[in-house]
Amino acid sequence: MSVVWAATSPESGLFHPVERCSEVKDLSDRFNDLRSPGQGYVEVRSPNREFPVLILAFRDDHAVVHLMRDTGRMFLLAGDGTVPSGAEVEVPIMDDLAAFTGDFVLDIDRAWDLVHDFTRTRAAGSLGEWCEL
Repeated sequence: MSVVWAATSPESGLFHPVERCSEVKDLSDRFNDLRSPGQGYVEVRSPNREFPVLILAFRDDHAVVHLMRDTGRMFLLAGDGTVPSGAEVEVPIMDDLAAFTGDFVLDIDRAWDLVHDFTRTRAAGSLGEWCEL
């Protein structure tokens, strides 16, 4: 199954915004390459549609998942309790670190499973509770 994605470059550590169309395995390989240095930013969508775009931002064992439904609508996936709601975690958004409360932080393995679900179903609604920004 093909997906379109853009991600942090493992070599530079900076977001490389040029989209690439490939099999899900190539996306998985990039994710694994980014797990070694401990952080990354990945945008994923269907090759047939510009939206929705699922965004995974992670640092160490924590991740935040965004959803762009269209050019003007952005959502955050509710956290899984990995981090208390009053605590903050920083993850890279493109090339800058951004802080999120535990209300929106997931375990990295859980977040990656959700990305895989999205690549199979092309639907984001069933991934969890979304909060519009």
